Amino acid sequence: MKKLINIVVVLTAFAQFSAQKIIHQEVFSPKMNKKIKTIIITPNVQPNTTYPSVYILHGFSGNPDRILKEDIPDIVKKAQEYKTIYILPDGNYSSWYVDSPIIKDSQYQTFIGKELVDFIDKNYPVKAEKRFRGILGWSMGGYGATNIGVTYNKTFGIVGSSCGALDFNAFGEGYNKYMVNKVIGPLESINSNLFTDNKIKLMATAGQRYIFDCGTEDIQMIGQNRKFHAKLTEQKIQHLYTESLGAHDNQYWSRSLSEQLTLFDKYFK
Repeated sequence: MKKLINIVVVLTAFAQFSAQKIIHQEVFSPKMNKKIKTIIITPNVQPNTTYPSVYILHGFSGNPDRILKEDIPDIVKKAQEYKTIYILPDGNYSSWYVDSPIIKDSQYQTFIGKELVDFIDKNYPVKAEKRFRGILGWSMGGYGATNIGVTYNKTFGIVGSSCGALDFNAFGEGYNKYMVNKVIGPLESINSNLFTDNKIKLMATAGQRYIFDCGTEDIQMIGQNRKFHAKLTEQKIQHLYTESLGAHDNQYWSRSLSEQLTLFDKYFK
């Protein structure tokens, strides 16, 4: 009887360990001295197995819960299908994922590029090599993924942006409307390191894969993405750039992000 009980306990423990999970967690940021809401989606985790990981950054006014419900509704299915761990941090509505020179507790570049990665590496069975770690986002998150991904090029092997805000100089009234000025300051005095164009030289030697896409009806972002694509092409920086029908809405990016996750899976192989 005792032997049977032991077997049941072992089987129960294994079932709990291996089940696919959606984990709502608060991760402490030492630099910001606060906890950041984060969702971690795992496949059916198996003993002695490690998995690729992708950090997914929502757009302006978004949040991790909305990613699950609206932005990438098939993300849980993809975590299991691709045997990948997805990490969805909260970008505090309008942080732009930068280390703000204005707001002390808005240091999201360091949090995502360093602190969150360290936490995930320590607490989840993820592969340590950078080629198995990606970062992806859209709109504000497309900027964030590009900025953080290239800055931390020894950490992330794949960088993806969908309809990203890739040129603050071309943002027009959107610069203030979407509160970039609140976290970075006036456009005329912005730190040049925060311009995506200034990442191009680094991208040439970073040893990363890049994916960019935008909808052809995305009036605000299509020009920015085409120009960035042209500059990368001019500098002979290998990247994948696609355009397809769609505007700046979740009907477009729920499709484009799902497709990018499929590409990430291929690159992880």
